[in-house]
Amino acid sequence: MTAHHPGTPGQITRRLLAWYDRHQRAFPFRGTREPYRVWLSEIMLQQTRTETVGPYYECFLALFPDVHALARASEQEVLKAWEGLGYYNRARNLHKAARLVAGELQGIFPTTSAKLRQLPGVGPYAAAAIASIAYDEPVPAMDGNLNRVISRLFLVEEDIGTPSVRRQLYDLGLSLMPARRAGDMNQALMDLGATICLPGTPDCARCPLQADCKSFQEGDPASLPVMQAKRPPRQVDVAVCLLFCDGKVLLVRRQEALLRGLYVFLLHEGDAGPAAALMRVRRFAPRNIFVEEVGAARHVFTHRVWNMRIYVARATACLPVKDGVWADLETLASLPLPVAMRAAKQAARQVLMEEAGGLRIDKAAE
Repeated sequence: MTAHHPGTPGQITRRLLAWYDRHQRAFPFRGTREPYRVWLSEIMLQQTRTETVGPYYECFLALFPDVHALARASEQEVLKAWEGLGYYNRARNLHKAARLVAGELQGIFPTTSAKLRQLPGVGPYAAAAIASIAYDEPVPAMDGNLNRVISRLFLVEEDIGTPSVRRQLYDLGLSLMPARRAGDMNQALMDLGATICLPGTPDCARCPLQADCKSFQEGDPASLPVMQAKRPPRQVDVAVCLLFCDGKVLLVRRQEALLRGLYVFLLHEGDAGPAAALMRVRRFAPRNIFVEEVGAARHVFTHRVWNMRIYVARATACLPVKDGVWADLETLASLPLPVAMRAAKQAARQVLMEEAGGLRIDKAAE
């Protein structure tokens, strides 16, 4: 049997960069080293699929082409531009960081991963990615893809959730960072993990590092990385109440941590039945009120799942609401609503459009 001799870290790096030069994925946010654009894309890429980010990135840049434009914007404008990406604390921190850079830092981004971590919303991974891509700092951007690739490449068989193994993986990743093209190397490792070194079913036959991969030589790369099973997300029943009055629907700013500060319809968490919906709307329309179920939806957050039933109710008077607004069609379109409200928003639009059509017919008859 022929002995296995994997390449040195330098040889592995050169092989992977050669592969990346031929097979790198094309995205709108690649090909730039401009710090603002790199920072924006990396914040968007947190907890969001790479394929999803491209259109949002381009639209966001059209609205806020530089850090000064973003700093001048209101939080509501930023949240509206972010609508659909989810995890809205990212947008709030993005806005805070933009104001910090545009103000205290006079428009100049920090140039090292250590200093980048001082910006709101920039953790170890994002700081490493930004510093390596924008400034060529040789530091590994350790995300799920890199942890998986490196644990297989070097046959790390311990639980990657433990601090000691995380440090081991970081040091191994650091050994692969070239003095030049560190950003390309991080993106090459990401692309390898996203297209070939996949979870569960790696496509080893296409891998440019097959000859270097210790887990491939052992015959079981799919068993790595080792990690504790995640807890299943908690199931939560939610009644979503669309309360209408005079061609408008009620939206309120959410105060709870999840979706805090975003506009939502009236919600009752823990019970999605009609009695719960009725109880929720009676605070705003206490008399002669009833609810009608018009649909259902499901939304998956990181740690919980909302199983929603959507109800329509009508009030006889539009009472003033603290931290709320009675929204017509135009206002509904302009306010930032989370993705979890997408089905309810469509239902609200349909009702408002039907009512607007009815009003036009009535006026014509007069």
